[in-house]
Amino acid sequence: MNGSPDVKETPVALPSARAFAVSDTITIQPPLTRRGHGPALIILVPAHLDLGSSAKTLDPPPLQKWAEEGYTVVQLKVSDDVSSLKDDIQRALKACSDLTECDTTDSVGLISYGVQVSDGLSIAINERAEIAAVITHGEEGVQTQKPQLRHISKALLVATSKDVVAKATFYYPNTGNYFAIPAHSDFRSASAAVAHTRCLTFLKPIVGGPYFDLEAIWEEHTRFEFAERAVEKTMGTMVQEPYVNHVPTMTGGIGREKLTNFYRHHFIFNNPADTNLELVSRTVGIDRVIDEFIFSFTHDRMIDWLLPGVPPTGIYVEIPFTSIVNIRGDRLFHEHISWDQATVLRQLGLLPEYLPFPYAVSGPEGMQPSPGKRLEYRVPTAGIETAKKLVDESEVVSNGMFAYAIREVDNI
Repeated sequence: MNGSPDVKETPVALPSARAFAVSDTITIQPPLTRRGHGPALIILVPAHLDLGSSAKTLDPPPLQKWAEEGYTVVQLKVSDDVSSLKDDIQRALKACSDLTECDTTDSVGLISYGVQVSDGLSIAINERAEIAAVITHGEEGVQTQKPQLRHISKALLVATSKDVVAKATFYYPNTGNYFAIPAHSDFRSASAAVAHTRCLTFLKPIVGGPYFDLEAIWEEHTRFEFAERAVEKTMGTMVQEPYVNHVPTMTGGIGREKLTNFYRHHFIFNNPADTNLELVSRTVGIDRVIDEFIFSFTHDRMIDWLLPGVPPTGIYVEIPFTSIVNIRGDRLFHEHISWDQATVLRQLGLLPEYLPFPYAVSGPEGMQPSPGKRLEYRVPTAGIETAKKLVDESEVVSNGMFAYAIREVDNI
């Protein structure tokens, strides 16, 4: 095994480009990626809005979030008077074009977060040829012929048609206009995440990226975890405040400090020497990598992230896993990892084939235990067969559990 939790490693420096003010209403944030450069992106926010971080979520404010996606972000605070907006956009893009970190201002996306739509706003957008695509969060869209994506914060009352316009309009029931702003009471983490992915899918083809090799980023991360067993290198592949959630056991870490501690003391050095990951399928989206894989190992030590409180059994195990990995720019934001814990326990001999059934049985199978007897049900789970069938669907016959039934046994 490489490495040790007691060996001190040099932390990997995170991207540290600082935001700077062009004026009272214009702020520019260079890209916060390892690449360090990217195209310009304009975001509009109401002047009254709290744009700080929030203790209730790891989601950063839009300025930081889009910089982590690899853009040179221009944030414009918009008041009710939008008469100067056109000039502000020109001034901001000029400041961007002077930055070595900014790749281009020729084709720019614009994202509005709950800014009140007015004729002045539409005119300012339409008269700037550099603006190639518009995204709005709110009840009203901009009057424009440019490609537009709308996020509307209420349920649609009538069915939408299946045309192109409907595909560029998404509805978020039980939310307010500021559901994507972390510090606002409207914030909804799930809705914000879905909307952000839709923004990326819509925006990148129109403005030309930035694009990153998500597979390479994910494989680099897992190499540091399982091959090199290097905590700081692993954390260096992640955004400023990432998280990991192992769903069945609720283990992992929320935020950089807690996740680093989890990796160092509970994960990277806790996996057996023969741990192996066999990829079964991979789906790569605009900001996610979804893997099906077989996680195999010999249970020769306490693996507390997977089997908390279970001493080593010495048994070899193969488990079907699913990982959903969200990548922001060229660094990981989060991992959602799932597996069937019942098959793990069955393979280790810790889950019996039958368990007591404590209820009266109704329906066609209705029966009551005879005197001195009790009922047991056959636990509907399998062992290593689950892994074999995921790798090769013909390896194990389907529907074998349909024959499972309750049984009567001595009440000892």
